[in-house]
Amino acid sequence: MIKIHATKKLLSKLPVDGDGFLPEDKNQHALQKSPTESPLSSWHANLIILQRRNCILLVHDTTRFPLFIPCLTKPDFANLNWHFQDSLMNTLLKIGANQQQLDASAAHLSQLQFDSTCDRSVQGTMNQMKGDIENMLWYDNANVTELSGYRTGVWLSDRPCTVKGQKECIWPQKTMLALLEKV
Repeated sequence: MIKIHATKKLLSKLPVDGDGFLPEDKNQHALQKSPTESPLSSWHANLIILQRRNCILLVHDTTRFPLFIPCLTKPDFANLNWHFQDSLMNTLLKIGANQQQLDASAAHLSQLQFDSTCDRSVQGTMNQMKGDIENMLWYDNANVTELSGYRTGVWLSDRPCTVKGQKECIWPQKTMLALLEKV
């Protein structure tokens, strides 16, 4: 399973069961529901409203690698397993991940499990990224419906991030690719 630590605002929109899993979609291939955590596990997620559109920003806890999923409708929240998988694989492709890294990522994809625990350091990074997206939309006079989630994720990951307890900044793209090399 891949644990997602969601904000209360996002959890209220998700149709999760008592264990934090989304309902299975019969039209998509089933993701494995394993009792052990995937090496890709531990993300924080927040629902952000941009220009009256529901968007989700996810940040990986250790690498600070972001995923941005724009313009979701109510049925999309039930299919968040697919949206996460699509966003992760395509964002990795856009940052230049090699075939070995893409295969490692695909092999460790599993069903998402949501809870409400949080890490303030990761939430701080998410808030900075949210502010960057809002500033980009305002400064470029752009429309959120025209944003590519993959491209926005790449743009957000190409900057240094600080992590509580570490002296050095980390670069999310490089750190995520290094994690995939180890897996």
